[in-house]
Parts: sequence; structure tokens; C-alpha cells
Amino acid sequence: MFKKVLIANRGEIALRIQRACRELGIKSVVVYSEADRDAKYVRLADEAVCIGPAPSAQSYLSMPAIIATAEVTDAEAIHPGYGFLSENADFAERVERSGFTFIGPTPESIRLMGDKVSAKQAMIRAGVPCVPGSEGALPEDPKEIIKIARTVGYPVIIKAAGGGGGRGMRVVHTEAALVHAVQTTRAEAGAAFGNPEVYMEKFLENPRHVEIQVLADTFKNAVWLGERDCSMQRRHQKIIEEAPAPGIPRRNIEKVGDRCAAACKKMGYRGAGTFEFLYENGEFYFIEMNTRVQVEHPVTEMVTGIDIVQQQIKIAAGEKLPFTQRQIEMRGHAIECRINAEDPVKFVPSPGRITMWHAPGGPGVRVDSHAYTNYFVPPNYDSMIGKIIVHGDTRDQALARMRIALSETVVEGIQTNIPLHRELMADAKFIEGGTSIHYLEGWMAAHKR
Repeated sequence: MFKKVLIANRGEIALRIQRACRELGIKSVVVYSEADRDAKYVRLADEAVCIGPAPSAQSYLSMPAIIATAEVTDAEAIHPGYGFLSENADFAERVERSGFTFIGPTPESIRLMGDKVSAKQAMIRAGVPCVPGSEGALPEDPKEIIKIARTVGYPVIIKAAGGGGGRGMRVVHTEAALVHAVQTTRAEAGAAFGNPEVYMEKFLENPRHVEIQVLADTFKNAVWLGERDCSMQRRHQKIIEEAPAPGIPRRNIEKVGDRCAAACKKMGYRGAGTFEFLYENGEFYFIEMNTRVQVEHPVTEMVTGIDIVQQQIKIAAGEKLPFTQRQIEMRGHAIECRINAEDPVKFVPSPGRITMWHAPGGPGVRVDSHAYTNYFVPPNYDSMIGKIIVHGDTRDQALARMRIALSETVVEGIQTNIPLHRELMADAKFIEGGTSIHYLEGWMAAHKR
């Protein structure tokens, strides 16, 4: 096992990794920007090193600064968390080449899954169900593009091969708009991701977003840890997640879960990962794989009792998975609400000083947050300041516990999206379960948001 791990991230995930390290008896090194000097995880770290000013490009995205810090602090491994450099194959490669262990997949796996075209092709080879669409990147010839769209059937969605986070997408309903949409998406993809390649998929009208959590070691063992429903989204950004997904037959979940685990073995995957699917009319369609720990991993931890971050570290240290697929059990129901520092109506960031912070408690309640009273939320990064996660024996109990937890939460000095969460926890359609990825934006329009 490692003696010292460098945490190359910030916010609640930095604190989450730090806690996992402490439980394993591993010392942690935290890198931080000048804007995060007073962060809780910086104060709690065994060692903390400032690596630059507030802008991410000069701190959390600076590969030389992170690796140099690992060298001077004698760290053995680097955990990238999520976001920033977590899915950067060049960074993973540079970490390994510098003599450290990257707590994550191999650079080859990150590259394979980072390109949506190659990822889809790999999943097709592995027998994982995919959305009907182009076999690879779209050709230059407009006539060929039109031919492909006619075969797939309208509406279609044009996606950037190197895209992510809901960017680089364009829905096309008519043939007249197709070629221009492809050209525009190509230009945007080249500017945003450095890769102008785009591909086409059938656009599903009312799908749900369901994902499968996997773990794989270096001994060709792979398991899946159930599913999460992440359909409550705004502009492709998740707001609420839960496990298990309500209303989907277990046999359907088990079938796709087994295929995901088999795909991990086939491509020699290691560490934690998430297969993301659209689910409609009883069918799953692969859309992408995230080669890192997810923001929403706590709901899976709550229903399985498995510490995913600790397993990441143990796998990277060369240990075998301590359980088989048959030993994994789903118990009860878990729900997570992402708490963002933002205007709950206009959805603009609300940085500033938190003058009062009171987290909820009680049976089945977990709070993952780096916030505290008098903490200053910097304007330089993602607006998420924490997550409230609840667990119950049933979904109804989990919903009740989340309503209580939200009512107990106090955040003053800045605005948050807690009022939105409170409304959604009382919404009849959400309570019923099974809403599509378009539901929240329709709900907001109806409520004049």
C-alpha cells in the first residue's frame, strides 16, 4: 500500500479522497491555488503546497506544477479526483513516466473512451448496446451525411467526438438543417476540444439517463455495482441522482451490467469507471464512459456499502478486488442533491462568503462538503459546494429523509439551489419516479424559471 498520495484536485472531492487516505493509513499531500488557501482540506492535509494563482490553467491544470510537487514531497501516487486532469490521457502518461502511480485507468483506456467515436466502436465490439448512428466520424461529403441521416431516421443529434459535459451537441429535426448543423458543430468542436470530428446518433425523444458503476483490477477481475438514475438534469448537467433506478426491471439492469463488466475485462480496464446510457422503451443505449470517479458515487456507496474511492486506491496499489459479483448486494435506496452556490431562479453563480453553514444530520444522512461558516466561495471554479446524500430502506423513506435534510440545511451569505431541491422533492412526477432527461427543463418552463 502507498505511504503517501498526492491529491490533484480541490473542493469536496479533495476532502473525500483525503478521508479515504486517512482511513487506509496513508498520508495525503494536497495541492491548492491561492484562491483555496483557507479550504478545509488544505488545513487537514498532512502536507499542503500552493501551486499557483486562482486560474485553473495556472494551478489545477498545470501538469509540471503537480508532478514537481509529487517529487518534492516524496508522494508515490497521484489521485486526480474528477474534472480538471482526471480524464487527461497525457497527464496520466506523464505521471507514470515520472515514476508515480496514476490512481485511475491506463492512458490507453482514457484515450479510447475519451474519443466518443472510438468508445462507441469498442462498445459495439464488446456487445454493449449503443444508440443507432454513424459507424464512425461523419465524412466530409454532404451527400454521404444526408444518406446516413436518412438511414438513422430523424431527429438526429450531432456530437463532437472529443466532447463532454453536455457541450458539442446539436439536435437536427430536418434534412434542410443537417449539413449546416454538422459544419457548425465541427467548428465548435475544433475550437473547444481541439478535435473537429463529429458523429451522428438517433435522437431519443424522452429517454432516462442511467449509468452503471464498475470496478476492475489488474488481475482481470471486473464487477458492476448497480445503477444510478441521473435523469434530473438542466442543460445536460445533473442536479439529482439516485440508486437504484426506479421502475426498471432488475433483469434488464443485470443484463447490461454484466456486459459492462465483460467490456472492462475485454479492454483491460483498471480502476473505477462509469458506463452512461440512455434508457427508453425498455432498451439501453450506450452514450459514453467516464474513466474516473463520478460526482454521484456516494449513492452507490450508500446502497452497496462499498467505498469506491478506497477501492480506486487499493487497485492502483496492486490489490485484487476483495469481492465477486455474487457478493455485491443492493440495499435500500439512496438519493443525492448537488448543492450549488447559484441563484436558484436565474442559475447564475453566487460566489462570496458563507456567513452561516449548518449541515443536516440524522439517520441515513451524509453530507460531502468542504464548506463551513466563514468560508469564501471563490468565483473561479465550479459552483458546487457540496452534496447531501440520504439512504432509506425504501425510496419513499429516502425521499422523506431528503426533505427533512434540506429543511435543516442552513446556508447564509450566498444563494444556493436548495430552494429548487425542496420544490423538486415535493413534485408529484419526481415522487412517482422515472422522469426523463427533459423533465426538469419542462418543469422550469412551466414554473417560469
